[in-house]
Amino acid sequence: MTLAKTRSVSLVGVDGFVVDVEAAITSGVPGLHLVGLPDTALSEARDRVRAAIFNSGEDWPNRHVTVSLFPASLPKKGSTFDVAIAVALLAAAEVVPPRSCAGLVLIGELGLDGRVRAIPGVLPAVLAAANAGCRRVVVPRANAAEAGLVPDVEVLAAGTLRGLLAVLRDEAPPIEDEEPDPPPPRSAAGLSLRSPDRRTGMDLADVRGQAEARRALEISAAGGHHLFFSGPPGCGKTMLAERLPTLLPPLEADAALEVTAIHSVAGTLPPDQPLITRSPFYAPHHTATRAAMVGGGSGRVLQPGAVSLAHRGTLFLDEAPEFMSGTLDALRQPLEEGEVRISRAEGTACFPARFTLVLAANPCPCAAAKQVDCSCAPAIRRKYLTRISGPLLDRIDLKLELTPASRAELRYDLEFAEASRVVAERVLTARERTLKRLDDTPWRSNSEIPGPELRRRFTPPPEAMRAADDALQRGSLSARGLDRVLRVAWTIADLAGHDQPDEDDVGGALALWTGRRS
Repeated sequence: MTLAKTRSVSLVGVDGFVVDVEAAITSGVPGLHLVGLPDTALSEARDRVRAAIFNSGEDWPNRHVTVSLFPASLPKKGSTFDVAIAVALLAAAEVVPPRSCAGLVLIGELGLDGRVRAIPGVLPAVLAAANAGCRRVVVPRANAAEAGLVPDVEVLAAGTLRGLLAVLRDEAPPIEDEEPDPPPPRSAAGLSLRSPDRRTGMDLADVRGQAEARRALEISAAGGHHLFFSGPPGCGKTMLAERLPTLLPPLEADAALEVTAIHSVAGTLPPDQPLITRSPFYAPHHTATRAAMVGGGSGRVLQPGAVSLAHRGTLFLDEAPEFMSGTLDALRQPLEEGEVRISRAEGTACFPARFTLVLAANPCPCAAAKQVDCSCAPAIRRKYLTRISGPLLDRIDLKLELTPASRAELRYDLEFAEASRVVAERVLTARERTLKRLDDTPWRSNSEIPGPELRRRFTPPPEAMRAADDALQRGSLSARGLDRVLRVAWTIADLAGHDQPDEDDVGGALALWTGRRS
């Protein structure tokens, strides 16, 4: 019996696990047998590997071949293991020196012609290999830039199985076909992701009037606070929401890797952008299902949802009352915990989901441009808005009712409106103040501070809390609402350059939480 071993990576959500791929050639009925909980796509690897080996000019061992994927109890899916299986098999057949495979992690799908095809999820797979102490990784040539983002790892970019085998044998690589590699596969979820091209040229100065809404948007950007705009069509709700990313600073290095890993797993990573450095903006259609919103899937194939694709960015739900109530209420847990846990019989996957939620809604189903033209009865208006449940609204920090801009604002406000660049500078200054205050904590923004710590370490002076205390006494403010008000008050103070919130800061935060116009 001859035995050889390589390694690959199995992804569960965005978490990777290094898998030993062992190949043994023994006497018995000729054939290739896979063991170790492979799914259908992985079970079909035997046919892809056989054809790829033949078309790479190598001989197939006409004996009984067993390929074991360890740990056997870990579910394994997809075509990620093709290259590892082929190399382990050829090493067991002594076509490739087994020593050249020692400590090597191989990731990639094989085409029938022997090409190494691009796959989704390369970045989290290479990160998992690096965390496991592996320092040499083979990836598809089309994924090389993405894999190169991981430090202290030697990345070998393979275009074909023939070329990879030549490298493992210390031979001169063959002249490979110059046909360009196809881009990494993208899932259907990527169609609704707002690409950077769409946001190019957007500026807050494009919005006429709406001074209070601009201020709420600035507070949201500075502290990561959730936002709810209501108002008739044409008052600027969508324009304001789409310009929130223009106020946000670039992602820090750790956050950029985290966001890129999620989009790599989802297959929405642009082929010409191996690293996402700007905060994502995701706007699903109101027909989105609960699984599309929070993630899910059947069996072992678990995919991140909209809340994870918007991680470290903005999730915008336009026409929020048109979403199914179950879909909206599924947002409650991610809003509180910053992650989504999806449990299936085969296991549990955890996806990060720390995002800024922006809701927009018309005041009634008829969506009349002017209130006097509305044909909806008061009961219908109330029923329409109650599709957004009270517990969800209780988790929204900023609520604002917009009115249409006046004729003077529409005609002349463009000359006086602040550009995104100016507001973004204030946002960055406020965030720096926040980071300095939270320097010895694991939190990066005011919206992330837990309630107990907020009340224990960051409580404003008693004289500043009078308005909030009165609201608590009247019962118009809940305990969760108080936490939200305090977080917003700190953000307002950071924007104003105050060392701690004063009475005006707390009062302004309370007005924004209750939705009262100033």
